[in-house]
Amino acid sequence: MTIRMRLALQFGVILAVTLILFSSLVYYFSYRTGRDAFTSSLFARALVVGHVYADGANRTDEVSRASYRRYLRQFYRTLPEEEVRVYDERSRLVFREGATPQAKVPSNRLQAVRQTGREVWREHNFRQTVGLRYHDLQRHRTFVVIASSMDTDHAKQLTSLRVILGGGLLVALVLVGIGGWFFAGQALRPMQRMVQEVDGITGSDLHRRLSQAQNGQDEVSHLAQRFNRLLDRLETAFVGQRTFVRDASHELRTPLTSLIGELEVALLQKERPAAEYRRVLQSILDAARLLKDLTNGLLQIARASDDPSQIARTNLRLDELLLQAHEEMQRRHPTSRIDLEFQEAASATPYLVWGNEALLLSAMLNVLENACKFSVQTDQPIVASLSTQAGRVSLLVHDQGMGMSEADRKQVFVPFFRAEAVRTVPGHGIGLPLTAKIMALHGGEIRVQSQLGQGTSVWLEMPAA
Repeated sequence: MTIRMRLALQFGVILAVTLILFSSLVYYFSYRTGRDAFTSSLFARALVVGHVYADGANRTDEVSRASYRRYLRQFYRTLPEEEVRVYDERSRLVFREGATPQAKVPSNRLQAVRQTGREVWREHNFRQTVGLRYHDLQRHRTFVVIASSMDTDHAKQLTSLRVILGGGLLVALVLVGIGGWFFAGQALRPMQRMVQEVDGITGSDLHRRLSQAQNGQDEVSHLAQRFNRLLDRLETAFVGQRTFVRDASHELRTPLTSLIGELEVALLQKERPAAEYRRVLQSILDAARLLKDLTNGLLQIARASDDPSQIARTNLRLDELLLQAHEEMQRRHPTSRIDLEFQEAASATPYLVWGNEALLLSAMLNVLENACKFSVQTDQPIVASLSTQAGRVSLLVHDQGMGMSEADRKQVFVPFFRAEAVRTVPGHGIGLPLTAKIMALHGGEIRVQSQLGQGTSVWLEMPAA
């Protein structure tokens, strides 16, 4: 079922229930009002009968009493199927007049009227019977007047009301169904345009955006804005992926070309000196190591880009990781001097963080590796300072090497980017981009400050556990 049909049906059902409840209330109160009005009319007529009967019974002239009885009979010929009975103190029927004879009034009803003064009995087919206790002040006698009649006018009115309410309900439902279908289509028309625009967006034109986001501040516009933001992220990811693949292909081609070139040269001559073969093998080994390092870097970048929820984490001591990284750097660069500084803290575990050991160790090694590579021309030591403040742990690595320009500093997190001044230094340009991804996965950040010829400072910050 389409949303348009669902909206039209839901709107129709809501209005139908509302109209049924409203019609039921109208019918109920009309029924109660007419019934109570008819009851009041019967009591009024019973009071008049009691008054006229008592007045006629008090007359000594037989002619006058007969005249009153004729008046009563004429008076009770005005209501449909009306009947009146008057009972004396001994429950004897002293007067009766009506269109059709009715069954005898039970004695318990008469007794109830004498006790309460007024009683009402409602029967089927809109018939009502009322009982009234009438006290004759002149002769100090008490009569019980029983009046009964059919409320046919009220029955006809209720029948007409049912027809009007039922017909009105059907007409309203038809009109609401047509109107609901039309207005639901109008409300969903922006969604249909949005679907058409989305269908036209492919992987080759992710620059396109939904036009609905520019019109108004309704829910459809908000949805279009969120979708445009999703497209922004997708476009950035696609562009980054294409750039990554292009740059990775270029970097991988260099060692492969070197391997192929060395092997082709070695095969040009049948016999070569052993030293030459050794040189060729050493060159091939260097190219293979370069290819291995590049491949490992690409795998680490892919791993650092994974879903953070899928990365195993535990409580780690960054000071212990820094000592491991320092030991590894001493093995890789034995001529480089790295001084470690640890800020004094009151806590027993001030450098405790929640993260992945392999990734965080890789991030430290990348920063220290860059500091060592770009500081070979200076005798000044590299300083790595670990500190904690305001619930965050910070590692500062400062070197006094060649540094970089401001333009190059802004691009250090672009994969495979290498400044012109360091093209002669071995590397692939994936260390800092990988470190930035690792910090982002751990809720941290990386900052770089550098001046050409005055060294570089790199901060790694992340929340403490």
